Amino acid sequence: MKFAHIADSHIGSWRDPKLRDISTIAFNKAMDKCIEENVDFILICGDLFNTSLPRIDNLKTVVGKFKELKDKNIPVYIIPGSHDFSPSGKTMLDVLEEAGLFVNVVKGEEADGKIKLNFTIDKKTGAKITGMLGKRYSLEKEYYKNLITENLENEPGFKIFMLHSGIDELKHEDMQAIISQPISLLPKNFDYYAAGHVHVVEDRTMEGYGRVAYPGPLFPNSFSELEKLERGGFYIYEDNKLRWEPIQVYNIFKIIIDCNGLDPEQVYDKIINEIKDKEFINSIVLIRLFGSLGSGKPTDIDFKEIFSQLYGKSAYFVMKNTNALTTKEFEEIKIDAKSVEDAETSIIKEHLGQVKVKGMDTHKEESLIKELMSILSTEKQEGERVNDFDGRIKEDASKILKVDL
Repeated sequence: MKFAHIADSHIGSWRDPKLRDISTIAFNKAMDKCIEENVDFILICGDLFNTSLPRIDNLKTVVGKFKELKDKNIPVYIIPGSHDFSPSGKTMLDVLEEAGLFVNVVKGEEADGKIKLNFTIDKKTGAKITGMLGKRYSLEKEYYKNLITENLENEPGFKIFMLHSGIDELKHEDMQAIISQPISLLPKNFDYYAAGHVHVVEDRTMEGYGRVAYPGPLFPNSFSELEKLERGGFYIYEDNKLRWEPIQVYNIFKIIIDCNGLDPEQVYDKIINEIKDKEFINSIVLIRLFGSLGSGKPTDIDFKEIFSQLYGKSAYFVMKNTNALTTKEFEEIKIDAKSVEDAETSIIKEHLGQVKVKGMDTHKEESLIKELMSILSTEKQEGERVNDFDGRIKEDASKILKVDL
């Protein structure tokens, strides 16, 4: 048995014109590698797209590649993630499944508050596949709490469980702020737990469960991820062996400067000294500055000239990060949060219970607020009329609030 395990493609995540196609390039490279390797099937563990309604150009690319896979008899099994999930249940994933391009394995029944999942059986290998979708703020945890596990755990054969969630026992020190759940919520006795959501490369065997693997994103989705990961990739499983296949789109060149006690001109000189006598063909250049300037302000650093010189040396794209750069002239403002979701959660909890609603405790209130925030963060799609966009948002919100808007 040979299959590919992919997660967090986030197609459409980069908005800059020079980077907006980078996620589709990485996706195409991954699919081409799967075809070259002649895998039996492909698992995509959430966040294929960065939104539930992706741009038309992204959609065309993905559809074309899925058609190619279908023609080559390589089935694709998928679960929705926290980005391409929609509270209304209407996503492009449903349309693509109806077109026969892949199978969403999150299938089952719900009765009396309990969820019973069914298996999807791969015809070629007999592998039995099921899984749970991911939601914003890890709200899928409630699904796991109500999941009937006996039928899943007692099923014989080679079993794969797909998930889009963080696991407490696998969190790295720098990821403690990420919302996660204990592994005890997962059904036991699976041969392979194909995970997504957390952007790390991880392969661990957990007692009582089996192999739990995170392949990381197909391409890094932020400055910090580019700096840490440099490239994306995915796993190929073959005969109980797992190997990570890197996806190289652009080279990464990092410039890291400690600016403590320096003035803007000295910082400028250090950066120029770093790049002299170098060429940056097919490279993304990352500039990270940290420390406290002895004088002047970060805006006094001549980034325009620095960027100009780098592009003159054939850099494909240049990014800077001065979040950790301070100055004695201004007091630094800090937010005690390691992610946007963490900051939002802290603010929500600070204001819970200020408005009393009959029959609603703080837990329900927090879940409702997060669901509404997820809806309100939905982006208007290219070509979508304002009235249609407004109507879509109102429809999604009304379903959460259970009122007519």
